Amino acid sequence: MVLMHISFHISPGLIRLGLVFFQKIFQGAMDHGENPVSIELQEYAEPVPQLLKLISSNEVAGFDSIMQEGETPVFPNPTNSSQPNGHQRKISISISMPSSPTGATSADTKNVLFVQDNAKGFKNGVPESCVGSKAKPKGVKFLSQPMPKGSVFGEGANMNQNPNVKKFKDKRFDSFKTWSGKLERQLTNLRGRQQESESEDDSVRPSEKEALPVDRYFDALEGPELETLRASEEIVLPDDKTWPFLLRYPISSFGICLGVSSQAIMWKTLATATSTNFLHISLTVNLILWWISVALVAIVASIYLTKVVLYFEAVRREYYHPIRVNFFFAPWISLLFLAIGVPPSVASSLPVALWYVLMTPFLCLELKIYGQWMSGGQRRLSKVANPSNHLSVVGNFVGALLGASMGLKEGPIFFFAVGLAHYTVLFVTLYQRLPTNETLPKELHPVFFLFVAAPSVASMAWANIQGSFDYGSRIAYFIALFLYFSLAVRINFFRGFKFSLAWWAYTFPMTGAAIATMRYSSAVTNVVTQTLSVILSVVATLTVTALLVTTILHAFVQRDLFPNDIAIAISDRKPKSHRRWFNLIRHGSSEHNADIDTFLKFANGDTKDIEAGLKISSAEAK
Repeated sequence: MVLMHISFHISPGLIRLGLVFFQKIFQGAMDHGENPVSIELQEYAEPVPQLLKLISSNEVAGFDSIMQEGETPVFPNPTNSSQPNGHQRKISISISMPSSPTGATSADTKNVLFVQDNAKGFKNGVPESCVGSKAKPKGVKFLSQPMPKGSVFGEGANMNQNPNVKKFKDKRFDSFKTWSGKLERQLTNLRGRQQESESEDDSVRPSEKEALPVDRYFDALEGPELETLRASEEIVLPDDKTWPFLLRYPISSFGICLGVSSQAIMWKTLATATSTNFLHISLTVNLILWWISVALVAIVASIYLTKVVLYFEAVRREYYHPIRVNFFFAPWISLLFLAIGVPPSVASSLPVALWYVLMTPFLCLELKIYGQWMSGGQRRLSKVANPSNHLSVVGNFVGALLGASMGLKEGPIFFFAVGLAHYTVLFVTLYQRLPTNETLPKELHPVFFLFVAAPSVASMAWANIQGSFDYGSRIAYFIALFLYFSLAVRINFFRGFKFSLAWWAYTFPMTGAAIATMRYSSAVTNVVTQTLSVILSVVATLTVTALLVTTILHAFVQRDLFPNDIAIAISDRKPKSHRRWFNLIRHGSSEHNADIDTFLKFANGDTKDIEAGLKISSAEAK
């Protein structure tokens, strides 16, 4: 706060008069023998002058007024000018007062001096040292106050109204960023702005580095794809707003590449197979679909690589997801499909080194995934088995098919043997429906078409290895054909499911069955096999077309193709029990009424009774 200082200077003559007055009073009291303190002032006719007189501001010229530059303050002379100046003693009284409410700046604030005009060292009430001086007034220190948002030209309001700026400044997504906001803080510091300390972020980071156990995914999520949050769970990201696009972009997007690239292989087979020559299919369709597949693989892979760079924590959570981990095989399967379906006009043959490059990622992923299936830990096959595991198996047969078509022998047989062993174990595990298979839905789901993929591709791979569609290839083909028909006759059960991008991955098994039928029709040519080849090809094409139209509608009309990916945002710990039951009651789900009653029954007991009650209710529900 700027203070105004006013100095009052009392003339020495007035002081001298006061001393004489008090001296007379003291002498009179001593002559009468009285106490000088008890003398009343009424004995003197002359009143005692007041040292300070209450005056208003408008009675003194120049008091509390704003002066223009160059003006000299003029004040009345409160003392007699005839007093000698040689023995003057200036006594000043300084009073601090707040600045004038008129809004004048501190530069206009003056020191008001009440002195004699002819006092030594003063001229017209102004010190002589200040007269004619060119020195600038001393700078005033201002203490700034915080400015409210939007007070300067509406800048703050415009910034807050921009949703992109809000999303960029939202720190709730920093835990999923690769650098956890460090790069943004460094750029902000370079612009001269100080950021908050990183102590809070550092305290949270150690828990984020720990991988979520598979049990948390089963406890927090439900559904055949484990992508629906349970009513009793909470997420670590805001659920009241749309997340950044990369956080909503799942690994299952590569299913689109699988569906389209497999169509390119099917139309190439239709144009080159001997059993379908009567259709007179041109290779132009294969060329167009192949280039579309190449573009899709490039776009999808580029977007997901950007997610890996910027949001590595989200990618890591997808890798530990018991369902999503199988889709990490999808990019490499798509590249194998592109190599198998390459048009003759683009390349008549492919280099052998390409096969080794494409199969190396498969070997690394299989060593990790298959090792977890056998280890007996949290991710053992009996616990995480689900139909999407076929994606991790079918790649072996696709690689064997490509390698055999290049003229290789040992490598394709190796991957064929590995795929056959693990497909057999997976097939038996899924058929048994063990109590630990919590992800298997009660109703049919498009994910079950993955059962058809492995035996269909295996029949063609073995045919290329042996050089003919022999009995081994026919056994695998008949298994695939039976599974296909067993799902097709129950098509009415595939209802009531929410659309998902993962459905694209379930279309290539239908295309694979059509291609295997054409290969079988070339070995056993008759009307039945030729008709079956055409029917399965039409069904596969219509399915992909319908799925393409549905994808376009969700992307551009409904704009919900990429909703918030709840599966990667679950918390690393279970919510408290009272909050869980409150959420169940709030949602009013009828299927949890038995659990609520059991919880209330054991609510007055100890913790062990409550846990026992929860176990009893869950067992009864099963």
